[in-house]
Amino acid sequence: MKSTHNHHFIRYFFLFILTAYSFAEIPDGYYDNAIGEEGESLRSVLHNIIDNHIVQSYGSLHGHYETTDDKSDGTVWDMYSDVPEGTPPYIYNFTSSDQCGNYGGEGDCYNREHSWPKSWFNDASPMKTDLFHVYPTDGYVNGMRGNYPYGEVGNASWTSQNGSKRGSCSFPGYSGTVFEPIDAYKGDLARTFFYMSTRYYNEDSSWDNNGMVNGADLLPWAVNLLISWHEADPVSLKEVERNDAVYQIQNNRNPFIDHPEWVSCIWDETCEQLPGDLNGDLLVDVLDIVMIVDVILSGEITEYQLLAGDLYVDGALDVLDIVMLVDLILGS
Repeated sequence: MKSTHNHHFIRYFFLFILTAYSFAEIPDGYYDNAIGEEGESLRSVLHNIIDNHIVQSYGSLHGHYETTDDKSDGTVWDMYSDVPEGTPPYIYNFTSSDQCGNYGGEGDCYNREHSWPKSWFNDASPMKTDLFHVYPTDGYVNGMRGNYPYGEVGNASWTSQNGSKRGSCSFPGYSGTVFEPIDAYKGDLARTFFYMSTRYYNEDSSWDNNGMVNGADLLPWAVNLLISWHEADPVSLKEVERNDAVYQIQNNRNPFIDHPEWVSCIWDETCEQLPGDLNGDLLVDVLDIVMIVDVILSGEITEYQLLAGDLYVDGALDVLDIVMLVDLILGS
């Protein structure tokens, strides 16, 4: 039998510690126009919010990566070579000598990977330098990915040193060649694609139509794939910090990092809330406690957060809801 005294001590000590943390640096009122919207209307409103970002030069991206894609040890955060909770097969530093140039294999150099391939938008601006989809990755792996869609590989024709794969797609709806990143970064890249589909909504008249997209619109099988990746790999601290860093450069944000629940609200047309799931990652955990503390302290509370977090059902978010959320997570 659990000790009531110990249970309450853990609960309130936990809450005390959490008040020292914040979630993301979303500017006050940034998403006000999106509150209450759903489906294509929400996508359109979000497009208007994140449109007309400050366009960067292609040459400036390497310098920006030092704040957007740096690991805690100061090395390059390359999703195509990283091994979370393990030792990467190679690492890169933010030096000109580690930038491509020519390469003959993995580990030679890193370059700028257009996760939404630049051939899909005819190598045009501002897409070519939009940091929300241009990542630093190993040059050789980038080349092996080419402009193939993302997908799930059945039989791999090639596998990178961290387990990324290229081969025929096994996901229902598409059987062509695809590139599959490791599980730890599938959600990152899914939210990248949802960003691109929203940022360039109705700005895609000259874009490519292929096996994954029709202009900036994702084909049905791709929507299903990316939603499954989004749900299986929730928003990470890496993404939150990168979103804040890119905002400082481009003056726009990826709304699907700030509000993961908007993915299903637009592409699955389901805007239901799981009680306690304030950050929309389909889990009720410590991140929701961090968020409820943050929104209460900031006073910036969206309709979604109110509906998900008002566990005391009094029309407001306050300390009673925090206590009930902690109890819900602890299972009391």
